[in-house]
Amino acid sequence: MQDTQTKFANFKALHTGKTAFVMPNPWDAGSARLLESLGFDALATTSAGYAFSKGKRDSVAGITRREILENAVEIVDATDLPVSADLEDGFGATPEICADTIYLASQAGLVGGSIEDASGNADQPIFDFQLSVDRIRAAAETAQELPFLLTARAENFLWGNPDLKDTIKRLQAYSDAGADVLYAPGLPDLTAIREVCQSVDKPVNVVMGLGSATYSLEDLSHAGVARVSVGGSLARTAFGAILRAANEIRETGTFHYSADAIPDSTISQLMKDTKGRDRI
Repeated sequence: MQDTQTKFANFKALHTGKTAFVMPNPWDAGSARLLESLGFDALATTSAGYAFSKGKRDSVAGITRREILENAVEIVDATDLPVSADLEDGFGATPEICADTIYLASQAGLVGGSIEDASGNADQPIFDFQLSVDRIRAAAETAQELPFLLTARAENFLWGNPDLKDTIKRLQAYSDAGADVLYAPGLPDLTAIREVCQSVDKPVNVVMGLGSATYSLEDLSHAGVARVSVGGSLARTAFGAILRAANEIRETGTFHYSADAIPDSTISQLMKDTKGRDRI
């Protein structure tokens, strides 16, 4: 297994390529091994995918920091790739909690992670601007003492405030506060993505697979995107396959779905034993 410093160096270098790279999102150790076998260079956890696997909705209130990090440990131990994590809102409103979350994430073997400015409060879904900046600054100060790449997320477009100007203002402030990568999920089109990329001085992550947009990796690279993730869409695709298969059984009494299943010999080869580590 590569050591954490090597994984961090490899992960950081991926953000300087001429074209965008894809960082798919496994939700458990098995899906991480499958994705690694396909030749991806890095992975990212998905809070949504993990929540679905536990029979929960994806929400800050429904998933604890400990759960997220324990899931991350399993994914890290299953693969030799760098792993970044969806760290939600940092699991607390204060800058101090965000900083602590980054430290614990590093202890879990992660070499990157994102902090978002969504508050989880329906009355004020986005944290106040200055508090948001302070939270990223505290997280960045901790990350800079570690082998850890910090992504700052501006969540306006996911929470009913499609204000591109404010989103860019926030991303620029997060960059100044020390974030290494910038991310605004839910941007409406390629024009907005291009404007964000041209307005900031750090690599930009874009999420695909969550809506109807079908931009190619080439399209996104030409727009200036450095990194592409897919959020919980792979997990939802897997659940979709189960749903279709189960409906076939219930409705027709047939089992044709199995023709699309991974052969037992193939998946058995992927799922090799590994010694877990208790980092948390």
